[in-house]
Amino acid sequence: MNCRRLDGKVAVVTGGASGIGEATVRRFVAEGAQVLVADIRAQAAVALSAQIERTASFSVDMKDLAQVEAMIDFAVAQFGRLDVLVNNAGIGSFGRITDITLEHWRDVLAIDLEAVMWACRTAMPHLTRARGCIVNVASVAGGGGDYGFAAYNAAKAGVINLTRAMALDHAPDVRINSVSPGLTRTPLAVGLTGNAAIMAAWRNALPLGRAGEPSEIASAIAFLASDDASYVNGHDLVVDGGGAAHTGLPNFTQILGESSHLDEAETFIPRNPEDTR
Repeated sequence: MNCRRLDGKVAVVTGGASGIGEATVRRFVAEGAQVLVADIRAQAAVALSAQIERTASFSVDMKDLAQVEAMIDFAVAQFGRLDVLVNNAGIGSFGRITDITLEHWRDVLAIDLEAVMWACRTAMPHLTRARGCIVNVASVAGGGGDYGFAAYNAAKAGVINLTRAMALDHAPDVRINSVSPGLTRTPLAVGLTGNAAIMAAWRNALPLGRAGEPSEIASAIAFLASDDASYVNGHDLVVDGGGAAHTGLPNFTQILGESSHLDEAETFIPRNPEDTR
């Protein structure tokens, strides 16, 4: 395997100072890229950049579209080109539509969806010249509904379909894909991963039985950003430990046992395929 698939490339990673963003910055640099660490937390971005060679930092509030434009301009001025844009910055949300305010709804859509579109729009001329690519960090929450996550579900579903639409509009010059992480051990998800009751329920729902690590999501992002994915366009890569493979039905083998309760199982799963009464 070529471990430096991004040699000579320049990337912008939003939300790059922690979690999936930080892991992506580290992975990209390890694979040869120069990276702009863009984050609303200026000190965290500066501190991370100080640790990692071939990086620079930029403070950006993704709700401010003028700052998003300045971020792209700074990256090109600093490194001379732009090959990869990773839209990772985002905020979480909890509440039914009857619980949240309109201001909250707009904040989630502004950061998690609108800023993604604007960063892509601003970067597109540079990426077109470089025949580069975009990787948008969506979520498994964009592929279905969740209890109490209406705004987040809506925003991440928008990211996935925006990715598809842009992939059509801007091919063959720019490849555009998304990654949809499942539960990942990041600062954004600490309210979930740090809750023992939630994690107990989640372990039963996930075939791999654990939360993902930021480095595991960064690996998927690096693949989509590299020439190894040169024929991948408009795709949403789900990285969730197998959760999306599940229909939502109970785990019958766990409930009934793999062999000790076959007689009980046969009351609704007939052994004879002709016995469907």
